[in-house]
Amino acid sequence: MRILIVDDNASMRKVLAALFSSVGHEVVGAFPDGNELEMRLQETSPDLVCLDYNLPGRNGLELLRVIQQLRPSLDVVFMTASSDTALEEKAADGGASGFIRKPFGQAQIIEELRAIEETRKAANHQSGKPPAGKPGRRGTAVIADDNGSIRLVLKGLLEECGLTVVQSVANGAEAVYAAKNHQPRVLCLDINMPLMSGMEALPQIAEASPETAVVMVTGCADKQLVAQAAGLGAVGYMIKPLRPAYVENFLRKLLGA
Repeated sequence: MRILIVDDNASMRKVLAALFSSVGHEVVGAFPDGNELEMRLQETSPDLVCLDYNLPGRNGLELLRVIQQLRPSLDVVFMTASSDTALEEKAADGGASGFIRKPFGQAQIIEELRAIEETRKAANHQSGKPPAGKPGRRGTAVIADDNGSIRLVLKGLLEECGLTVVQSVANGAEAVYAAKNHQPRVLCLDINMPLMSGMEALPQIAEASPETAVVMVTGCADKQLVAQAAGLGAVGYMIKPLRPAYVENFLRKLLGA
């Protein structure tokens, strides 16, 4: 992979660059801040950005939003030394493909890159898909998530599992309409969305399409939230960042195949 590193610690940039190069990746840039990130993305064309949270100027979450707007298919590994547990959920909901807390071991970040490569490969794989417009062997699906990167990855993973994604939407209100219109077998529903959240949309989806299996998609498996979703009709949940083996195993159990 072509990797761009953004970290304000010079030693960390050197360590990461040497580590990535040692396992065959190409480091196309290493910068102390993201103040010119838009230009750097255009100049370096990375496949992945290794992005620190605490940076001069715009922080990692702000830069993650920029990346998602410009290149929703670009993978991001979010790194932080902060102990704030909410950061992992925010990064996952923001579209980060991986999350690393500092300090970390070399094997940990290499494994994270491997998992991201595996996920992207599965999501982009085109063979075995049903012809356009025809349901897959396991039926149809709708995706509701306000993040374009997550929609792309989830679409690829669902279709790899034999479902045909008939519509992808960005908020709960659109999810309700899509459920009513398509009556899908599966609807993947993000919890945190604008206009109408997944939790607000869930009972309306259950009423509009009672045979649809609604699966919550979230960056945090809070027990109270999971219980609330189940009480409103959800059949389960998937945790971001999404991984092929987890999604496949979940769908196999859900669809009984």
